Amino acid sequence: MIALARPAWLHEAGGGAEFGVWAIDTGFHRDDFDAAWLVVQQGRAVFIDTGTHFALPRLLGALEVLGIGREAVDWVIPTHVHLDHAGGAGSLMAALPQAQMLVHPRGERHMVDPSALWAGATAVYGEDEMARSYGVVTPVPAERVRVSHDGQVLDWAGRGLTLIDTPGHARHHHCIWDPLTQGWFTGDTFGLSYREFDTAKGAWIVPTSTPVQFEPEALQASIARLLAQAPRCMYLTHYGRVDDVARLGALLQGLLAEMVALGESQRGQADAAVRHEALKQGQLGIFSRSLHEHGVAFDEARIAELLAIDLELNAQGMAVWLDRPARA
Repeated sequence: MIALARPAWLHEAGGGAEFGVWAIDTGFHRDDFDAAWLVVQQGRAVFIDTGTHFALPRLLGALEVLGIGREAVDWVIPTHVHLDHAGGAGSLMAALPQAQMLVHPRGERHMVDPSALWAGATAVYGEDEMARSYGVVTPVPAERVRVSHDGQVLDWAGRGLTLIDTPGHARHHHCIWDPLTQGWFTGDTFGLSYREFDTAKGAWIVPTSTPVQFEPEALQASIARLLAQAPRCMYLTHYGRVDDVARLGALLQGLLAEMVALGESQRGQADAAVRHEALKQGQLGIFSRSLHEHGVAFDEARIAELLAIDLELNAQGMAVWLDRPARA
């Protein structure tokens, strides 16, 4: 297969084409918002996260551009089963005859039968938004699905990818370590870093507490576990490769602690609507202050616009956490 001219939505992200890490902008919501990752080694390929069903033309297009046959894709690995990460996984699997899926054991049933996943997301977003942003979710045949385990090393094309369990954002979340680039594919565990907020100081990063399984203590532990590997970089679904990992990790953990304090301040609020607005506005204040310290010149209205989706979903996730009975 002959490689084609590279489109704007396909970016080399591993530090050089020889490392074989490619970011595919899935086009979800806006540019530079949601990435699927394609790792290429010795003519073989792995997808890590897929975006939604609407990303399928770009996912398959990336293979065509890079001259990789569909039969050369061995694995599709969602970091977790939230639809912006795995909504297109079933559609992609249907187009890849040799690929197997590797999913966290808590996510397996949702990939085989996504009806509950779709219903849960519809409860959050509504039917119109589901049709507009997610399209459909295609089941994956059970015989093509494998489950990961903590510490698993996937011996793939001589490039042993390691998977670890990373709860906190979701209990069905694992992260993938690439030994060649010394980087983690982090899904949502290592937060969100939007390129609009880059300054001369580098990238900025923020936690995500999307409903319904936000557990801040577990997330802090998962972040610490990623950092313990002393990675050179992180490959974020939202969005792209980031370096300067130690600084970003400290920033992420600090902002998460502030979000927890904000949530605790609302535990006594009986009015759900009042609490929700307080959580949104409180986050906006925390993030705006941090961004201005980072050198971002946007006013609060522009920051609120860029973080609108995250402020809303974070507030919902924090509310679920606050309402959850304490574990024994």
